[in-house]
Amino acid sequence: MPDQPARGYARVFAVREFRAVFAAHTLSMLGVVVTEIALSVLVYDLTGSPLMSALAFALGFLPYLAGGTLLAGLADRLPARRVLVGCDLVCAACVAGMAAPGAPLAVLLALRCAIAVVSPVFAGTRMATLADVLGEGDLFVLGRSLLRIVSQSALLTGYGLGGLLLTVLAPRHALLITVGTFLASAALLRLGTRRRPARTRRSGALLTGSLRGARLVLADRRVRVLLLLFWLPALFAVAPEALAAPYADDLGAGSTGLGLLMCALPLGTIAGEIWAGARLRPAARERIALPLVCLTLLPYAGYVLRPGLGVSLLLLLVSGAGSAYTLGLDQWFVRTVPEELRGRAMTLLTAGLMTVQGTGMALAGVVAEFAGVRATVAGAGVVGAACCALLARAARRSGATAGAEGTTAVVAGAARQGGADGRRATEDRDSADRNVTGG
Repeated sequence: MPDQPARGYARVFAVREFRAVFAAHTLSMLGVVVTEIALSVLVYDLTGSPLMSALAFALGFLPYLAGGTLLAGLADRLPARRVLVGCDLVCAACVAGMAAPGAPLAVLLALRCAIAVVSPVFAGTRMATLADVLGEGDLFVLGRSLLRIVSQSALLTGYGLGGLLLTVLAPRHALLITVGTFLASAALLRLGTRRRPARTRRSGALLTGSLRGARLVLADRRVRVLLLLFWLPALFAVAPEALAAPYADDLGAGSTGLGLLMCALPLGTIAGEIWAGARLRPAARERIALPLVCLTLLPYAGYVLRPGLGVSLLLLLVSGAGSAYTLGLDQWFVRTVPEELRGRAMTLLTAGLMTVQGTGMALAGVVAEFAGVRATVAGAGVVGAACCALLARAARRSGATAGAEGTTAVVAGAARQGGADGRRATEDRDSADRNVTGG
């Protein structure tokens, strides 16, 4: 690919449809974060149990794999706009049910699970739609980066906003506000984005299509390696976040120190993404992706030296900045996965990412029980960096980072295994050329 000039994020906002997607993403992310806080407080008020309150929070992770695997077919079988709006409306309805007076605990937890089940479908469909809105080149990478920046920023501001809301509103009333954010997101997507036909026509049951799509996505070694490049670093990267509370206690840093430790990784991630997106050319982002994958976890090894709060924060900031490798991975992934599988592939990517993060947090807690917090974080850095180095080597050997020339082989394989899906996708694209403005 030619070394295009780096012109930053401004040109992404010049695309009208992206502005609508960006605003909708901001509203829905704030809705999710505030919902998590309000629900955990509500559950604690109802039960007085810290365990049940934590469970309400953890349910945001657990159903991702089920939803991302069993419902992934929706991302390609239905028009993308319909899926996105429908997911937002489902989330709004679930939160409205949580806010209903007298809703029992079992209903609250079931509704939380329902939101988590549709979330990977929404995220995967939105990722695939970005490639339609922005193309498969640098604009797509920058658009994905901006949505990740919003997600990280929501963690920083959303929890503070949620806490502020709960000082003046009851939890159920705060939940009603998030109903409004989901509805506003649905309206922005419905009115601000263009209707596009489904990538594949419906054939057979949804479950069958979803599982078949997962098999097609995972059948190619290049795609598997790229998925692991997204997932494996995240498995180890969450260790400091999972153990921030006991680590802050060990440092004697109090609640202020805990808050700083929780903010350091997201701040580093935001800084790294902005620098790579605004200052580096597309080819440069791809060149640094694999080295950063190998290095981004190494700062955790510094925990073995028993650093104070200031140095610990610096280690986390540097590690977070290394997450800029994702810009290069995004480009390889969208080039490698065939269009007719793109929605299912990106839904699977999202579901796997959330699942490995939840798994990583649980594993970090288990290991820390025996090895201690510092040794666990340092071990996550060393073992994670070694695993990432082996995976980066496999990525080079498999041709996963080779670019557009790898796409032809993947498309051909998908067409052979998927039968009519390839032909139907072509028909749908022809239909899109004839009908670009429908309702």
